[in-house]
Amino acid sequence: MWAEKFGKQLGNPTRSVAGWLVSKLLTVRNQVLEENAVQLCGIQPGDTVLELGHGPGLGLQSAAKLLTEPTGRLIGVDYSEFMHQMASERMKELLASGKVTLHHCDVAAMPLADNTVDKVFHCNCYYFWPDLRKGATEIYRVMKPGGLMVTTLRLFHVATLAAKRVMPGENWRPEAYMAALRDSGFTDVRMETKQHKHITFQAIYATALK
Repeated sequence: MWAEKFGKQLGNPTRSVAGWLVSKLLTVRNQVLEENAVQLCGIQPGDTVLELGHGPGLGLQSAAKLLTEPTGRLIGVDYSEFMHQMASERMKELLASGKVTLHHCDVAAMPLADNTVDKVFHCNCYYFWPDLRKGATEIYRVMKPGGLMVTTLRLFHVATLAAKRVMPGENWRPEAYMAALRDSGFTDVRMETKQHKHITFQAIYATALK
């Protein structure tokens, strides 16, 4: 029972004691993954960038610093209303300026136009999507031809949580997500193991050739 409840909070933190604790955990545990996802997707100063499942907003902060040209835009989506509110507070100045836009929505139904996003990144996110194919198809739809998507994870930790039934079903497996990406039209889908100081993590890449 505890594993299922913890898994639900990881996937959709709520405004509660458990949700607050999960938000603190995400802030500590995800910072390296967020920062590396931002760096690995090669953001250019004038890009339009999308983060999926932005959580408290750490990745949004890192990405925003790289969008130094007036045309640079940052979009974030998160299914958790609590995380949407936390990130909105963290990014309030950039939201007011129009540089950043945040949407409280499902990744499988984003209010974004076709072919408008240059780079997409996310971390510790896809395992909680009910339908990987729908999510991957929606990401592909909003990306510009040739756009790059990067997701980061610590596979050992994810597999450990899955063994304890914290992760729902089999969607946590990178092979399942990579298959959904390929089926949705992405090419050059691959996973690489990376090292950041003493931390080992994995990065999944996919290119939206259209």
